[in-house]
Amino acid sequence: MTEQHDPQTPDAAAQAHFGARRRWLTGAVAVAAAAAGAAVAWKRSRPQAMGPGAEQQLWEQQLQTPDGKPFAMADWRGKWVLVNFWATWCPPCVKEMPMLSEFAGRSAQHGIQVIGLAVDKAEAVGRFLARQPVQYPVALAMQGGLGLTRALGNLQGGLPFTVLIDPKGIVRQRKIGELSSEDLADWSLKR
Repeated sequence: MTEQHDPQTPDAAAQAHFGARRRWLTGAVAVAAAAAGAAVAWKRSRPQAMGPGAEQQLWEQQLQTPDGKPFAMADWRGKWVLVNFWATWCPPCVKEMPMLSEFAGRSAQHGIQVIGLAVDKAEAVGRFLARQPVQYPVALAMQGGLGLTRALGNLQGGLPFTVLIDPKGIVRQRKIGELSSEDLADWSLKR
């Protein structure tokens, strides 16, 4: 009669157990790291507290359109205004523009004015708008535009950045990142 041997020696069994434990620990560390990274990204993508006088700073902006005409933010005070900070080199900005343009066309009759503030060069914005026109005014915020977004709570200066301002000049909604049609519908209902 032959004696049957366990194919795993004690050393092989210990190594298999150690390998399984190491894989489990590695997986747990990866999950924890992913969760921490997601938390940091979520926090960075959420607007923070606005700086003192941020709303007033927005209304004091004396800007220009891409073709050089003056554009004063104060001209829009007293209305619901959706201000979208964007740039031609920002893929999510470009992606949301047709939706914003359509929203601007629909919402003007309901008392919401959309304004695009381009944190970009006049030439680039002019070329872009010639190819992809929008149904709302666009002004250049290249000088100080990112500083203004930071004052409004966008500490990382991420684009696109959108704020909804009420007729009293108070910011009611803010979002860092691409808007969705659900965001616009929700913001319209909360006015």
